[in-house]
Amino acid sequence: MSENHSQFIEFALNANVLRFGEFKTKAGRMSPYFFNAGLFNTGALLDQLGAFYARALLEARDSGRIEFDMLFGPAYKGIPLVASVAMNLARMGVDLPYAFNRKEAKDHGEGGTIVGAPLKGRVVIIDDVISAGTSIRESFAMINAANATPSGVLIALDRMEKGGNAEVLTETSAVQDVEKTLGIPVVSIANLANLLTFMDGDSPAAVAARAYRDAVANYRNMYGA
Repeated sequence: MSENHSQFIEFALNANVLRFGEFKTKAGRMSPYFFNAGLFNTGALLDQLGAFYARALLEARDSGRIEFDMLFGPAYKGIPLVASVAMNLARMGVDLPYAFNRKEAKDHGEGGTIVGAPLKGRVVIIDDVISAGTSIRESFAMINAANATPSGVLIALDRMEKGGNAEVLTETSAVQDVEKTLGIPVVSIANLANLLTFMDGDSPAAVAARAYRDAVANYRNMYGA
């Protein structure tokens, strides 16, 4: 587990974005943890979040996993994310163009559904999580339609969880399905395996979270991809 993994998990815990207890997921499963990226809802939190994304993206580039020329944020959650990531990358010496989409086409002014820099070259998609993968597939299609190349996806947390519901499970997770069907890599700032490793640590946040480690591990054994 890298330093960026552990620092991000601690950041999410301190912001109460990552929390433990009993939470019913959309799939009807009782999860011992919950991650809500929408709670990174102040300027300072969004700026710090963008820095974690930026570091994860540069690590993925340096390891050869993703190559990119610009960033794209799917509406709606991806819009503030892609702006924050672009600003943080610029501070790190990597100034890139970025764009995002509207849900409905604009019929005046510049028109169309894409806002920002023209889509061209290798484009990495920035989002919070992948649940069903719908926004990623829509983004993939928009980028292709502009004759650009979707080169990868960057998300905050990979739950590493099979699709389906509480009784019926798919063979793969939503992240694995995106990678397989679209043929592009998905990189996360952190994943469930990183969280379990973090909970074995000796930091105050890790010690506080350890009471839920068995429940998280059991959930991973039951639904993990």
